[in-house]
Parts: sequence; C-alpha cells; structure tokens
Amino acid sequence: MAEPWHEELRARGYRVTPQRQLVLEAVTALRHGTPEEICTEVQRTARGVNISTIYRTLELLEQLGLVKHTHLGHKPPTYHLATEADHVHLVCRGCGEVYDVTPAVAKGLVDVLEQEYGFETDVQHLTVYGRCRDCRTT
Repeated sequence: MAEPWHEELRARGYRVTPQRQLVLEAVTALRHGTPEEICTEVQRTARGVNISTIYRTLELLEQLGLVKHTHLGHKPPTYHLATEADHVHLVCRGCGEVYDVTPAVAKGLVDVLEQEYGFETDVQHLTVYGRCRDCRTT
C-alpha cells in the first residue's frame, strides 16, 4: 500500500522520486530539521543529493501541503510533517531542546488576541522561548 504522500504527489501530477522520498523520511526522523540537517540525513543514504535539491524539494513539498516550516531562533527554518504541525514550540534557551505542546496551552492568549484585537493567531508558527525544567534546576 502506498504512503498517503505518494498518492498526494501522484494526484497532483508529480512523480515519487527517490529524493522526495528521502527528504520526507528525513523530515520524519528529525522532527524539527533545518535544510542542512535534512541534507546530512539524506546523504547517509544518497551521497549525491546536494543542498539545492533539498531546498527545491522542501519548497515543493511545502507548496503541496506535505511539510511545514517554522523559525526556531536565529537559524534557518525547521521543517516537520504537515500532519504533525498542530502544536506550539517551546524552545529552551539553556539546552536548546525543542518541545511540542498542544495548541490548547495558548488558548487564553489566542482568545484575547481575537477578542481584543481581532487578530487571528497561527499557533503552528508560535514559538515560546524560556528555560526548561532541567535547565531551571541547574
């Protein structure tokens, strides 16, 4: 049985290439991977795949709604599967760990922004910086 993204690519007239498959597998494995990290992961299997192929593939996959990106700090965007994008990012400034939490934790803020300012919040791009429990105790 084909992966759902295989069917999505074919339905939109795109081929399922080894590079596209490897990029999606890398995004899945890394959870929050930068293009460079994704490239390193892909090159473990296919050394000939270069960074420009990774960028082009990520751009296409994002246009097709299969991956999403977010910005976690002052580094390149990080990518994750669109099916797993419904979360808020917590980034620890101490250890750099990234935690995914349900959008419900931001509900109060989202509601106030909507009611008071008429602002619709995209929580999939919401990133909160601070210090994790472990870093706070050390």
